Amino acid sequence: MRDRELGLLRRCVELAVEALDAGDEPFGSVLVAGDGTVPAEDRNRVAGGDRTRHPEFELARWAAAHLTPGERAAATVCTSGEHCPMCAAAHAWVGLGRIVYIASSAQLSGWLAEWGVPAAPVRALSVPEVAPGVTVEGPVPELVDEVRELHRRFHAGRAHPA
Repeated sequence: MRDRELGLLRRCVELAVEALDAGDEPFGSVLVAGDGTVPAEDRNRVAGGDRTRHPEFELARWAAAHLTPGERAAATVCTSGEHCPMCAAAHAWVGLGRIVYIASSAQLSGWLAEWGVPAAPVRALSVPEVAPGVTVEGPVPELVDEVRELHRRFHAGRAHPA
């Protein structure tokens, strides 16, 4: 992981906080162009009922509409959590480059199980299981505890049947 990416990952945490404050699950992502600029960023927006409104999926759509294939391949997606299978597939189909994530799907699944949160309708697979050609880096230990706390806050007090 490059030094500058730690700052971009901190921005992902800020976006995850924005999502949490808006009643959404705390996920945030930043699209970083090959030249280091940030042309797009987003946060989770699933609270409105469309469970596909993940930031990684939105950034893949944005990249497909605004970047050339070469620009997409040179781009990196920095994100608070490892892509779910839907987002990993979109990332690969669009031809985006690296993924750098703070917390892994395995970590998130473990936390949710610990807190008694029912399993999601889609199995938590790692990005390489879904998109083996995508370069992935993570987790990022310096920020994992912050992300875990955001998810704990989101799920605290919610009724989760056993």
